[in-house]
Amino acid sequence: MPYRSIEDPAKLRRLLQSVLLLQADLSLPVLLRHIVEEACAMVGARYGALGVLNEERTALAEFITVGVEPAVERSIGARPTGKGILGLLITQPQPLRLANLQKHPDSAGFPPGHPEMASFLGVPIAARGDVYGNLYLTDKIGWAEFTQDDETLVVALAQAAGIAVENARLHQRIQDIAVFEDRDRIARDLHDAVIQRLFAIGLSLQAVANAAEPQLGSRIARAVADLDETIRQIRSAIFELTTPGEDQGVRAAVLALVHELQPVTGFEVPVAFDGPVDTAIDHETAEHVLFTVREALSNVARHAAATKASVTLAVDGDRVVLRVVDDGRGMGPAREGGLGLQNLRRRAEKLGGELVIEPGPGDRGTSLTWRARVGH
Repeated sequence: MPYRSIEDPAKLRRLLQSVLLLQADLSLPVLLRHIVEEACAMVGARYGALGVLNEERTALAEFITVGVEPAVERSIGARPTGKGILGLLITQPQPLRLANLQKHPDSAGFPPGHPEMASFLGVPIAARGDVYGNLYLTDKIGWAEFTQDDETLVVALAQAAGIAVENARLHQRIQDIAVFEDRDRIARDLHDAVIQRLFAIGLSLQAVANAAEPQLGSRIARAVADLDETIRQIRSAIFELTTPGEDQGVRAAVLALVHELQPVTGFEVPVAFDGPVDTAIDHETAEHVLFTVREALSNVARHAAATKASVTLAVDGDRVVLRVVDDGRGMGPAREGGLGLQNLRRRAEKLGGELVIEPGPGDRGTSLTWRARVGH
């Protein structure tokens, strides 16, 4: 839509200053607030807001305000998600200028405690055809409504803001890539140097143990076992370093579930991982794994009288292996045939696996091992 030029030198200088400030090296949250503040100052708006669209561009994911006191914001409650006039700008990303927004047919009104607002100016923030959000200004100070000059200024600012937002997001993606590359380098160093050296040390110790007297050989064997456990933990760390988006994978889901069950067990349960659990375990198998963890730890809490327990989830070749071990009083024959354990056994067999229940280390407590085939 064409706009007439702005002849006021002061307004042009202010616009230029605002655009230049947007090019500063600002983090995205700081940049978004700065855009609202500059827009309010430039056209004399009492209130301003910036709504950031969600990925689907159907609603507001964030809502940043300027001019409303924090106490008033808290009393209003939840932030807008894109109804009424705000929703109109989402579905029709075009500048919108109103003398009284409450008289517009799409107006949804204000929640209790919200400041009264009349004049309104809204423009989309976009770059290269992608709309990132909308800029909302209300209540022009000393005027009944925003002017055509105001709209032209804010549209120009929004265009510069769109480019600045795009640059800020691009910069963040570059930083994320750099972090991932650094994590990948660390993972390679751990695998190629640290694990190989530990493995070589273990082989050397095993050779010495075979020629040593029994007591010394036993001590060396324990040291080799400790090395094996250290290698396993490093491998788990490598998989965690090299798996993108691990905060939403099987690993994170198991950790969240175990944390959720801590009030039930009465103590913290350590969790260990081995192998590419996030990439190798499909969604269906993951659901069975989580069910098994919940059932096993619930049994520990109800029946074992345990003081500690542990969970280990591993991918070994084409098998996923879940092991829950406690130091409680063990499983009697009656409980071994309980409905909950029968259910776990059926789940494992459905996935080409098995459920094994046996005494824990040193014949104390219980060791529950649930196996299933990966890619069944």
